[in-house]
Amino acid sequence: MSSSAGPSLPHRAVSSIRAGDRSSVQALPSTPHTPPRTIVPTTFGSPATLRAEDEVIIIEPGSRKLRIGFAGDTAPKKIVSFGPEQQRRAGDFSPWDVGYQTEWRKRASGKPWGADLELWQLDVRGQDLALIGDKLERELRDAFTKYLLIDSRPRRITLVLPPTLPIPLISSVFDTMFNRFQAPSISLLSSPVMSALSAGTRSALVIDLGWHETTITAVYEFREVHTWRTIRAGKLLVEETYEFLASAIRGRPSTARTERTEDKLEDNAVSFEECEEVATRMLWCKRPTRQPTQDTTEGLPTLHEQDETETVAPADDRSPIAITLNSCNPPKTVEIPFAELADPCEAVFFEPHLSPCCFDDHEIPVHLLAYRALLQLPLDVRAVCMSRIIFTGGCSNIIGLKGRIFDEVSLLAKERDWDPVIGKGVEQYKANTKLQRNGSRKSGEGPTRVTTQVEKGNAEGGETAPHVNPAHAPPEIDQVEEGIKKDKNYKPVMQGKLRVLDSLGPWCGASIATQLKIPALASVDRELWLQQGINGACRPNEVDIKVQQRQSMGAGGLIRGQASQTSSNWTLGVWGLI
Repeated sequence: MSSSAGPSLPHRAVSSIRAGDRSSVQALPSTPHTPPRTIVPTTFGSPATLRAEDEVIIIEPGSRKLRIGFAGDTAPKKIVSFGPEQQRRAGDFSPWDVGYQTEWRKRASGKPWGADLELWQLDVRGQDLALIGDKLERELRDAFTKYLLIDSRPRRITLVLPPTLPIPLISSVFDTMFNRFQAPSISLLSSPVMSALSAGTRSALVIDLGWHETTITAVYEFREVHTWRTIRAGKLLVEETYEFLASAIRGRPSTARTERTEDKLEDNAVSFEECEEVATRMLWCKRPTRQPTQDTTEGLPTLHEQDETETVAPADDRSPIAITLNSCNPPKTVEIPFAELADPCEAVFFEPHLSPCCFDDHEIPVHLLAYRALLQLPLDVRAVCMSRIIFTGGCSNIIGLKGRIFDEVSLLAKERDWDPVIGKGVEQYKANTKLQRNGSRKSGEGPTRVTTQVEKGNAEGGETAPHVNPAHAPPEIDQVEEGIKKDKNYKPVMQGKLRVLDSLGPWCGASIATQLKIPALASVDRELWLQQGINGACRPNEVDIKVQQRQSMGAGGLIRGQASQTSSNWTLGVWGLI
């Protein structure tokens, strides 16, 4: 019997039993260790990591609503409406208490009318900026968890902001994003520019009928030229709706607007939510009372077909509309003629009974402000923007409001032309032929015509040549240029005529721009914000332009250029000039 012992066999594991061949089993190491992890090639790896690094969240905060979604999507994933119901704590079941709906006066006392349904106010005096950040954080976390279905991994954020947003509100939003969501960077995009982009144009006159104010912004080649504002917006419309409903309840028109909040909490008063619902669902806008003068054309006038079933115009329809008001104590039902439902819009946005000299700069009617905005623009910018008028905002959904504003601007342009000097003296000067140059000749006829010797000889011989102004003569057709335009399918640029374009909104424009990797107006890094805060931002004219130009468009070149620029100085773009 041999005394030599062979090598000890390894422990019979399940793998060795299934293998069946003992010689094929590898010897296990003597000491325990962590098994090596197989590295999967990036080509065949899971795209989840790449998706988490590349995805950008688009957020459009507003006074009343918040739109949020991913870059590249056609519509936001969630549109959040701020209100007291969203700000309740966990375990608060007070909305199910008996009489909760009728106790709205107690909850609204001591606050501005409708303050619970707003995220912020443009007047930042006395506002709690920390409370604004808390409201924003709660709605964002709820949207991330329920609708975007993403984890807490840091992601890049793009904010779509109006150009007139105050800097303290921007600082509060940045603190919330950087400190509570750990966003590595935030990019800023302008709402009017994104509205023009989503409409498919590079230049436009964007009329934003918002909540606190109406802003009119001229955009030329994706750059903001100037912004005009007026307080005639949604909040003033809801207040006018309250006065309209209160007059219907009392049965007589009110003599003055209710300014105190305590007067709006009486027993016969209507709640803010009910006034907003009536303004959203019931109000409409009339057509202009004065129609534009029709140009005389040769031939017989065109006969327009009319619907024989429509016997009464909407402005003359006096059929009663019953509106039930449940917030009154006791609830009441008022009947209002259909034609009178257009009075609040008429009084808020147009105010036709007052002269333009009666308004301050912050309360100019919308149509007059739009005409003055076009009048103040340079000639080439005006020619392009007037053919690309875009209406956005919540109040633009009111029936007939966009058409009424466009018609009023067209009437002003046809009556006054584009002459900034107006008044009775100008009208008398234009009507007096003695004050015109060369007697009866008008200044719009061009320079004085010079008579040549040939024309004098023809006149003496009895031949009369037709008078043609060389300035108004059409140019000769270049056949070569026409052939090139035909081959390239050239279409002339639309300009010089008033026209309205439809837009998908600022959020969709920001989604397109971010998906196409278009550089933002301003980009703020998290580390720089935590070190310097809002005071570290410099003005746009202080940024070195040469540093911005030294950017390579190769793979990663644009990112390196932005990183070098950010390391030296950063700016808030147009928001830093406020």
